[in-house]
Amino acid sequence: MAINNLKPQFNYSQICLELLNNLPERQRQVVGNRFGLIGQDPQTLQEIGDSFGITRERVRQIEKEALSRLTEYQSQKQIKEILAFFNDYFRQNGGVKREDLLLADLAGESNQHSCVYFLLVLSDPFHRIAESEENYSFWSLEENILGRLLATLQSAKSIFEDEKRPLPPENILLVMKGEPRDFILSSLEIAKNIEEGPLGVFGLADWPEIKPKGVKDMAYLALKKKGEPLHFRNIADIANDLLRPNSFKKVLPQTLHNELIRDERFVLVGRGIYALKEWGYNNGTVREIIIHLIKNSESGLTKDEIIKGVLGQRLVKHNTILLNLHNKKHFLRNQEGRYVLDKKS
Repeated sequence: MAINNLKPQFNYSQICLELLNNLPERQRQVVGNRFGLIGQDPQTLQEIGDSFGITRERVRQIEKEALSRLTEYQSQKQIKEILAFFNDYFRQNGGVKREDLLLADLAGESNQHSCVYFLLVLSDPFHRIAESEENYSFWSLEENILGRLLATLQSAKSIFEDEKRPLPPENILLVMKGEPRDFILSSLEIAKNIEEGPLGVFGLADWPEIKPKGVKDMAYLALKKKGEPLHFRNIADIANDLLRPNSFKKVLPQTLHNELIRDERFVLVGRGIYALKEWGYNNGTVREIIIHLIKNSESGLTKDEIIKGVLGQRLVKHNTILLNLHNKKHFLRNQEGRYVLDKKS
Protein backbone atom coordinates (compact mmCIF):
# COMPACT_ATOMS: atom_id res chain seq x y z
CA MET A 1 0.00 0.00 0.00
CA ALA A 2 1.64 3.21 -1.14
CA ILE A 3 1.14 6.16 1.19
CA ASN A 4 3.18 8.77 -0.65
CA ASN A 5 0.21 11.12 -0.65
CA LEU A 6 0.21 11.01 3.18
CA LYS A 7 3.98 11.14 3.69
CA PRO A 8 5.37 14.06 5.70
CA GLN A 9 8.36 15.80 4.16
CA PHE A 10 11.07 14.27 6.34
CA ASN A 11 14.62 14.89 5.20
CA TYR A 12 15.90 11.46 6.16
CA SER A 13 19.43 12.05 4.87
CA GLN A 14 19.86 15.21 6.94
CA ILE A 15 18.45 13.54 10.05
CA CYS A 16 20.78 10.54 9.71
CA LEU A 17 23.83 12.78 9.22
CA GLU A 18 22.91 14.75 12.34
CA LEU A 19 22.65 11.49 14.29
CA LEU A 20 26.06 10.34 13.03
CA ASN A 21 27.61 13.63 14.14
CA ASN A 22 26.86 12.63 17.75
CA LEU A 23 29.31 9.72 17.47
CA PRO A 24 33.09 9.55 17.85
CA GLU A 25 34.91 9.56 14.50
CA ARG A 26 35.56 5.82 14.20
CA GLN A 27 32.02 4.89 15.22
CA ARG A 28 30.66 7.48 12.80
CA GLN A 29 32.66 6.03 9.89
CA VAL A 30 31.80 2.42 10.74
CA VAL A 31 28.05 3.08 11.00
CA GLY A 32 28.07 5.37 7.97
CA ASN A 33 29.82 2.75 5.83
CA ARG A 34 27.82 -0.16 7.26
CA PHE A 35 24.45 1.39 6.37
CA GLY A 36 25.51 3.36 3.29
CA LEU A 37 24.75 6.73 4.88
CA ILE A 38 27.68 8.71 3.56
CA GLY A 39 27.44 8.44 -0.19
CA GLN A 40 28.30 4.81 -0.97
CA ASP A 41 26.58 1.44 -0.92
CA PRO A 42 26.36 -0.40 2.42
CA GLN A 43 29.53 -2.37 3.17
CA THR A 44 30.01 -5.75 4.83
CA LEU A 45 31.75 -6.19 8.15
CA GLN A 46 34.72 -7.72 6.28
CA GLU A 47 34.99 -4.79 3.85
CA ILE A 48 34.98 -2.25 6.68
CA GLY A 49 37.43 -4.32 8.71
CA ASP A 50 39.83 -4.50 5.77
CA SER A 51 39.71 -0.73 5.27
CA PHE A 52 40.45 -0.08 8.95
CA GLY A 53 42.89 -2.96 9.41
CA ILE A 54 40.77 -4.62 12.11
CA THR A 55 38.80 -7.86 12.38
CA ARG A 56 35.18 -8.14 11.33
CA GLU A 57 34.31 -9.01 14.93
CA ARG A 58 35.84 -5.74 16.11
CA VAL A 59 33.76 -3.90 13.48
CA ARG A 60 30.66 -5.63 14.85
CA GLN A 61 31.52 -4.45 18.37
CA ILE A 62 32.04 -0.85 17.22
CA GLU A 63 28.73 -0.92 15.35
CA LYS A 64 26.90 -2.29 18.41
CA GLU A 65 28.43 0.37 20.68
CA ALA A 66 27.47 3.13 18.23
CA LEU A 67 23.86 1.99 17.86
CA SER A 68 23.52 1.69 21.62
CA ARG A 69 24.79 5.26 22.01
CA LEU A 70 22.33 6.54 19.39
CA THR A 71 19.23 5.03 21.04
CA GLU A 72 19.15 7.93 23.52
CA TYR A 73 18.33 10.30 20.65
CA GLN A 74 15.00 8.56 19.92
CA SER A 75 13.36 10.99 22.32
CA GLN A 76 14.17 13.96 20.08
CA LYS A 77 11.04 15.58 18.68
CA GLN A 78 11.78 14.99 15.01
CA ILE A 79 12.87 11.39 15.57
CA LYS A 80 9.71 10.74 17.59
CA GLU A 81 7.61 12.14 14.75
CA ILE A 82 9.30 9.86 12.23
CA LEU A 83 8.90 6.78 14.42
CA ALA A 84 5.24 7.60 15.04
CA PHE A 85 4.74 7.89 11.29
CA PHE A 86 6.48 4.54 10.74
CA ASN A 87 4.32 2.97 13.45
CA ASP A 88 1.11 4.24 11.83
CA TYR A 89 2.27 2.85 8.49
CA PHE A 90 2.80 -0.61 9.97
CA ARG A 91 -0.60 -0.60 11.64
CA GLN A 92 -2.27 0.32 8.34
CA ASN A 93 -0.57 -2.74 6.82
CA GLY A 94 -1.48 -5.27 9.47
CA GLY A 95 1.74 -4.87 11.47
CA VAL A 96 4.02 -6.39 8.78
CA LYS A 97 5.46 -5.28 5.45
CA ARG A 98 7.85 -6.72 2.87
CA GLU A 99 11.14 -4.84 3.08
CA ASP A 100 11.48 -3.58 -0.49
CA LEU A 101 7.86 -2.41 -0.58
CA LEU A 102 8.23 -0.75 2.82
CA LEU A 103 11.32 1.20 1.76
CA ALA A 104 9.65 2.27 -1.48
CA ASP A 105 6.60 3.52 0.44
CA LEU A 106 8.40 5.25 3.30
CA ALA A 107 11.44 6.60 1.49
CA GLY A 108 10.18 7.16 -2.03
CA GLU A 109 13.45 8.04 -3.76
CA SER A 110 16.02 5.25 -3.72
CA ASN A 111 18.76 7.48 -2.27
CA GLN A 112 16.69 7.69 0.93
CA HIS A 113 16.28 3.92 1.38
CA SER A 114 19.47 3.44 3.39
CA CYS A 115 18.47 6.19 5.80
CA VAL A 116 15.01 4.75 6.40
CA TYR A 117 16.53 1.29 6.89
CA PHE A 118 18.98 2.76 9.42
CA LEU A 119 16.18 4.47 11.38
CA LEU A 120 14.22 1.22 11.49
CA VAL A 121 17.24 -0.68 12.81
CA LEU A 122 17.87 2.03 15.38
CA SER A 123 14.33 1.94 16.80
CA ASP A 124 13.02 -0.57 19.33
CA PRO A 125 9.45 -1.08 18.01
CA PHE A 126 10.51 -2.47 14.63
CA HIS A 127 11.87 -5.96 13.98
CA ARG A 128 13.46 -7.33 10.81
CA ILE A 129 12.83 -10.94 9.78
CA ALA A 130 15.39 -12.28 7.31
CA GLU A 131 14.64 -13.83 3.94
CA SER A 132 14.12 -17.60 3.76
CA GLU A 133 12.92 -20.18 1.24
CA GLU A 134 9.30 -19.33 2.14
CA ASN A 135 9.42 -15.56 2.58
CA TYR A 136 11.09 -12.37 1.45
CA SER A 137 12.74 -10.25 4.14
CA PHE A 138 10.18 -8.14 5.99
CA TRP A 139 9.65 -5.90 9.00
CA SER A 140 7.16 -6.28 11.82
CA LEU A 141 5.89 -4.61 14.97
CA GLU A 142 6.09 -8.04 16.65
CA GLU A 143 9.40 -9.80 17.16
CA ASN A 144 8.04 -13.36 17.11
CA ILE A 145 5.70 -13.03 14.15
CA LEU A 146 7.21 -15.55 11.72
CA GLY A 147 5.27 -18.61 12.87
CA ARG A 148 1.94 -16.79 12.62
CA LEU A 149 2.81 -15.41 9.19
CA LEU A 150 3.91 -18.79 7.78
CA ALA A 151 0.72 -20.42 9.10
CA THR A 152 -1.30 -17.76 7.26
CA LEU A 153 0.63 -18.39 4.04
CA GLN A 154 0.12 -22.16 4.33
CA SER A 155 -3.62 -21.59 4.64
CA ALA A 156 -3.57 -19.38 1.54
CA LYS A 157 -1.54 -21.95 -0.40
CA SER A 158 -4.05 -24.68 0.50
CA ILE A 159 -6.88 -22.52 -0.83
CA PHE A 160 -5.13 -22.07 -4.19
CA GLU A 161 -4.33 -25.78 -4.43
CA ASP A 162 -8.00 -26.64 -3.78
CA GLU A 163 -9.38 -24.00 -6.17
CA LYS A 164 -6.74 -24.65 -8.87
CA ARG A 165 -7.13 -21.09 -10.15
CA PRO A 166 -6.04 -17.55 -9.23
CA LEU A 167 -8.33 -15.59 -6.93
CA PRO A 168 -8.96 -11.87 -6.35
CA PRO A 169 -8.07 -10.61 -2.86
CA GLU A 170 -11.76 -10.36 -1.87
CA ASN A 171 -12.29 -14.09 -2.47
CA ILE A 172 -9.22 -15.01 -0.43
CA LEU A 173 -10.35 -12.83 2.46
CA LEU A 174 -13.81 -14.43 2.43
CA VAL A 175 -12.31 -17.90 2.89
CA MET A 176 -9.50 -17.10 5.34
CA LYS A 177 -10.69 -16.58 8.89
CA GLY A 178 -9.02 -15.60 12.13
CA GLU A 179 -6.60 -12.95 10.90
CA PRO A 180 -7.14 -9.24 10.15
CA ARG A 181 -7.62 -8.27 6.51
CA ASP A 182 -4.51 -6.06 6.28
CA PHE A 183 -2.31 -8.71 7.88
CA ILE A 184 -3.42 -11.31 5.31
CA LEU A 185 -2.80 -8.97 2.35
CA SER A 186 0.65 -7.96 3.61
CA SER A 187 1.49 -11.62 4.26
CA LEU A 188 0.62 -12.54 0.66
CA GLU A 189 3.14 -9.92 -0.52
CA ILE A 190 5.81 -11.48 1.69
CA ALA A 191 5.30 -15.04 0.38
CA LYS A 192 7.69 -16.39 -2.23
CA ASN A 193 5.38 -19.10 -3.58
CA ILE A 194 2.36 -16.78 -3.88
CA GLU A 195 2.28 -13.71 -6.11
CA GLU A 196 -0.08 -11.17 -7.59
CA GLY A 197 -0.48 -11.57 -11.35
CA PRO A 198 -0.84 -8.88 -14.03
CA LEU A 199 -4.66 -9.00 -13.72
CA GLY A 200 -4.62 -8.19 -9.98
CA VAL A 201 -5.40 -11.72 -8.82
CA PHE A 202 -3.27 -13.88 -6.52
CA GLY A 203 -2.11 -17.43 -7.12
CA LEU A 204 0.83 -19.80 -6.93
CA ALA A 205 3.97 -18.17 -8.33
CA ASP A 206 4.61 -20.92 -10.90
CA TRP A 207 1.19 -20.56 -12.54
CA PRO A 208 1.34 -18.95 -16.03
CA GLU A 209 -1.60 -16.68 -15.10
CA ILE A 210 0.54 -15.25 -12.31
CA LYS A 211 4.00 -15.28 -13.83
CA PRO A 212 3.62 -15.53 -17.62
CA LYS A 213 6.59 -17.12 -19.36
CA GLY A 214 6.08 -15.94 -22.93
CA VAL A 215 3.83 -14.35 -25.53
CA LYS A 216 1.22 -17.15 -25.41
CA ASP A 217 0.75 -16.72 -21.68
CA MET A 218 0.44 -12.98 -22.16
CA ALA A 219 -2.16 -13.56 -24.89
CA TYR A 220 -4.10 -15.79 -22.50
CA LEU A 221 -4.11 -13.02 -19.89
CA ALA A 222 -5.14 -10.44 -22.48
CA LEU A 223 -8.19 -12.51 -23.48
CA LYS A 224 -9.05 -13.20 -19.83
CA LYS A 225 -8.90 -9.48 -19.15
CA LYS A 226 -11.18 -8.60 -22.08
CA GLY A 227 -13.50 -11.59 -21.70
CA GLU A 228 -14.40 -11.86 -25.39
CA PRO A 229 -12.86 -13.00 -28.72
CA LEU A 230 -10.32 -10.56 -30.16
CA HIS A 231 -8.25 -10.06 -33.28
CA PHE A 232 -4.63 -11.04 -32.72
CA ARG A 233 -3.52 -7.42 -33.18
CA ASN A 234 -5.83 -6.31 -30.35
CA ILE A 235 -4.60 -9.21 -28.22
CA ALA A 236 -1.00 -8.04 -28.78
CA ASP A 237 -1.91 -4.46 -27.76
CA ILE A 238 -3.53 -5.57 -24.51
CA ALA A 239 -0.69 -8.01 -23.78
CA ASN A 240 1.87 -5.23 -24.16
CA ASP A 241 -0.13 -3.04 -21.76
CA LEU A 242 0.00 -5.86 -19.20
CA LEU A 243 3.75 -6.40 -19.50
CA ARG A 244 5.68 -5.75 -16.34
CA PRO A 245 8.69 -3.48 -16.87
CA ASN A 246 11.57 -5.45 -18.35
CA SER A 247 9.65 -8.76 -18.14
CA PHE A 248 10.38 -9.81 -21.70
CA LYS A 249 10.37 -8.38 -25.20
CA LYS A 250 7.37 -6.60 -26.67
CA VAL A 251 4.68 -8.88 -28.10
CA LEU A 252 4.67 -8.65 -31.92
CA PRO A 253 1.26 -9.26 -33.57
CA GLN A 254 2.41 -11.60 -36.35
CA THR A 255 4.59 -13.62 -33.99
CA LEU A 256 1.61 -13.92 -31.65
CA HIS A 257 -0.66 -15.06 -34.50
CA ASN A 258 1.77 -17.83 -35.41
CA GLU A 259 2.06 -18.97 -31.79
CA LEU A 260 -1.67 -19.02 -31.03
CA ILE A 261 -2.44 -21.31 -33.97
CA ARG A 262 -0.33 -24.03 -32.32
CA ASP A 263 -1.62 -23.63 -28.75
CA GLU A 264 -4.62 -25.72 -27.66
CA ARG A 265 -5.82 -23.04 -25.24
CA PHE A 266 -6.87 -20.84 -28.18
CA VAL A 267 -9.47 -21.34 -30.91
CA LEU A 268 -9.51 -19.42 -34.19
CA VAL A 269 -13.15 -18.27 -34.43
CA GLY A 270 -12.88 -15.78 -37.29
CA ARG A 271 -10.35 -14.18 -39.60
CA GLY A 272 -7.46 -13.54 -37.23
CA ILE A 273 -9.86 -13.62 -34.27
CA TYR A 274 -9.15 -15.88 -31.30
CA ALA A 275 -11.14 -17.05 -28.29
CA LEU A 276 -10.23 -19.22 -25.32
CA LYS A 277 -11.19 -22.89 -25.53
CA GLU A 278 -12.24 -22.78 -21.88
CA TRP A 279 -15.09 -20.45 -22.91
CA GLY A 280 -16.74 -23.38 -24.68
CA TYR A 281 -15.34 -22.92 -28.19
CA ASN A 282 -14.45 -26.01 -30.23
CA ASN A 283 -11.72 -26.44 -32.80
CA GLY A 284 -12.53 -27.17 -36.44
CA THR A 285 -13.92 -25.72 -39.64
CA VAL A 286 -17.48 -24.41 -40.04
CA ARG A 287 -18.42 -27.75 -41.62
CA GLU A 288 -16.98 -29.63 -38.65
CA ILE A 289 -18.88 -27.38 -36.25
CA ILE A 290 -22.15 -28.15 -38.11
CA ILE A 291 -21.41 -31.88 -37.96
CA HIS A 292 -20.76 -31.63 -34.24
CA LEU A 293 -24.02 -29.75 -33.66
CA ILE A 294 -26.14 -32.24 -35.61
CA LYS A 295 -24.47 -35.24 -33.97
CA ASN A 296 -25.45 -33.85 -30.58
CA SER A 297 -29.07 -33.40 -31.60
CA GLU A 298 -31.73 -36.12 -31.32
CA SER A 299 -33.57 -35.62 -34.62
CA GLY A 300 -31.51 -33.13 -36.65
CA LEU A 301 -31.64 -29.33 -36.56
CA THR A 302 -33.45 -26.61 -38.46
CA LYS A 303 -31.53 -24.11 -40.56
CA ASP A 304 -32.05 -21.39 -37.93
CA GLU A 305 -30.87 -23.69 -35.12
CA ILE A 306 -27.72 -24.51 -37.06
CA ILE A 307 -27.01 -20.84 -37.84
CA LYS A 308 -27.46 -19.93 -34.17
CA GLY A 309 -25.23 -22.79 -33.06
CA VAL A 310 -22.43 -21.96 -35.51
CA LEU A 311 -22.54 -18.24 -34.69
CA GLY A 312 -22.03 -19.20 -31.06
CA GLN A 313 -18.77 -20.81 -32.11
CA ARG A 314 -17.55 -18.76 -35.07
CA LEU A 315 -17.60 -15.15 -36.22
CA VAL A 316 -18.68 -15.80 -39.83
CA LYS A 317 -21.35 -14.58 -42.24
CA HIS A 318 -24.68 -16.40 -42.65
CA ASN A 319 -23.82 -17.21 -46.27
CA THR A 320 -20.68 -19.06 -45.18
CA ILE A 321 -22.80 -21.29 -42.96
CA LEU A 322 -25.41 -21.87 -45.67
CA LEU A 323 -22.77 -22.74 -48.28
CA ASN A 324 -21.42 -25.44 -45.98
CA LEU A 325 -24.91 -26.64 -45.09
CA HIS A 326 -25.86 -27.09 -48.76
CA ASN A 327 -23.02 -29.57 -49.25
CA LYS A 328 -25.07 -32.71 -49.96
CA LYS A 329 -22.02 -34.91 -49.47
CA HIS A 330 -22.37 -34.29 -45.74
CA PHE A 331 -25.82 -32.89 -44.95
CA LEU A 332 -29.33 -33.96 -45.91
CA ARG A 333 -32.68 -32.27 -45.30
CA ASN A 334 -35.41 -34.67 -44.13
CA GLN A 335 -39.17 -34.50 -44.64
CA GLU A 336 -39.60 -32.38 -41.49
CA GLY A 337 -37.25 -29.75 -42.92
CA ARG A 338 -34.49 -30.61 -40.45
CA TYR A 339 -30.89 -31.19 -41.40
CA VAL A 340 -29.29 -34.53 -40.63
CA LEU A 341 -25.94 -36.09 -41.48
CA ASP A 342 -25.40 -38.17 -44.58
CA LYS A 343 -24.61 -41.65 -43.32
CA LYS A 344 -21.22 -41.51 -45.02
CA SER A 345 -20.14 -38.40 -43.03
